[in-house]
Amino acid sequence: MKKNIAIIMGGYSSEVEISLKSGAIVYKNISKELYNSYQIHILKNKWVLVDDAKKEHPINKHDFSAEINGEKIIFDCAFNAIHGHPGEDGTILAYFDLIGLKHTSAPFYQMALTFNKRDCLSVVKQYGIKTATSFYLDKGAKINVDEIVKKVGLPCFVKPNNAGSSFGISKAKTKAEILPAIEKAFKEDTQILIESFLNGPEITVGVIEYENKIKVLPMTEIVTENDFFDYEAKYLGKSEEITPARISPEIHKKLEKVATQVYQILNMSGFSRSEYILVNGEPHFLEMNTVPGLTTESIIPQQAAEAGISLQELFHNAIEMALKN
Repeated sequence: MKKNIAIIMGGYSSEVEISLKSGAIVYKNISKELYNSYQIHILKNKWVLVDDAKKEHPINKHDFSAEINGEKIIFDCAFNAIHGHPGEDGTILAYFDLIGLKHTSAPFYQMALTFNKRDCLSVVKQYGIKTATSFYLDKGAKINVDEIVKKVGLPCFVKPNNAGSSFGISKAKTKAEILPAIEKAFKEDTQILIESFLNGPEITVGVIEYENKIKVLPMTEIVTENDFFDYEAKYLGKSEEITPARISPEIHKKLEKVATQVYQILNMSGFSRSEYILVNGEPHFLEMNTVPGLTTESIIPQQAAEAGISLQELFHNAIEMALKN
């Protein structure tokens, strides 16, 4: 009996269009012989199953079922392709846990923790993982630019606490640029963090659960034309992504060890893509993405291909790992 797989995509954040692209790629690459897969759009104004004729069928939120031509579809597993809220922050996964629906992501608490950059950094620091120096700010709090500069220095990065795809991030090079950067970040979130600039190459490390084991994928070096790996660099071709990264075997070993440790510390499962800056050869952890982009141009599929894992194998593995849990 073929399992019914709901590929959830869309979401309520600025990343909705990117998520719809990721979800469409997952749908395209899941074998129709092995699974019955369905595209489910989770949007602010509607939850719908979208069939191949683009016809929409409402999702019943009581049990996450759908009806097509009088037949009720009950899902065995949800493939999470929602970047941002409510997929990457764990909200919809808590609901799935309540109704007993298996999914391809880590448990909802782990997803919420990793999505909150401030909390995530606080946890990993306790285990000796190196990070940038941070300054936290909540909306409405008094802003003292001199105090910020004294702690993190210049240049510095101003980031929304809960946002992905580099939305709302700025690099402030002078004191005068800090306030506009803070305003921009507050448009995305009510909490922000301001981090010291780490000078060194940026390495992206994909860590996944593959065939019941933690697997570190070939690493990617980010070389951007812009000041940092922002939205343009990520999605509009303003960066070079070099896989495998041009690093020594010694640094590779160090990164592999730290990336595995971070995955375990955070009690992760499923997909993850973490950013590290190498400062004098020492990996500094920036953040973890738990619903990374899954389009053919995205980094995790690039890394999987380098490891000899096709998109179909990557997605089928995620489903099988979820069904076993």
